[in-house]
Parts: sequence; structure tokens; C-alpha cells
Amino acid sequence: MRFVLSVLMFAGVASCNSVNPELAAQRCEARARAAMGPTGSVEFGVNSNSGGFSRAEIGISSDFLQGRDPAQVYDACVLQMTGELPIRPPNLRTR
Repeated sequence: MRFVLSVLMFAGVASCNSVNPELAAQRCEARARAAMGPTGSVEFGVNSNSGGFSRAEIGISSDFLQGRDPAQVYDACVLQMTGELPIRPPNLRTR
């Protein structure tokens, strides 16, 4: 009896955690792009209230540091989010 109850609970929890395959693909593409290399931005300017300002941001993912293949990162991410294989190949072009 406990086994049947635990299986039903697991099935209910698994269905609650499933994500739309298209949404999963979009999120996982971002993670795969981060695995391709460091990301960053630089911003500077002047305004009338505080004068000049600047900002720099650098991002390095753990997948990049581990040397993981971005396509494999994408596949594993989609599988983890949806419980299924990807519905399409990743679009890893930088934006």
C-alpha cells in the first residue's frame, strides 16, 4: 500500500515540475550559451544628478569552468526540466 501511495505522490510531483518544452528550450539555450565562454558588459555615461558613472560585469558559468560541451549542457538541461529529450537542436548564436 505504501509503495502505491509513494508512486502516486511521485507522479503528482513530477507532473507539477514539468515545464513547457519550448520554455525549457529557451532557458536551456541561455545556459548553453553561458557554457561557451565568459560573458560581460561595460556601461558608462554622464547624467545631470550625479555626474559620471561606470559599471562593468563579468559572468563565468560553472559549465564553462568544467569544460562542458554547450550542446551537452543544453540536452541535459532540457531533460532535467521536462523529463524528455529536446524537441529541437539548440540555437547557440550570441545575441
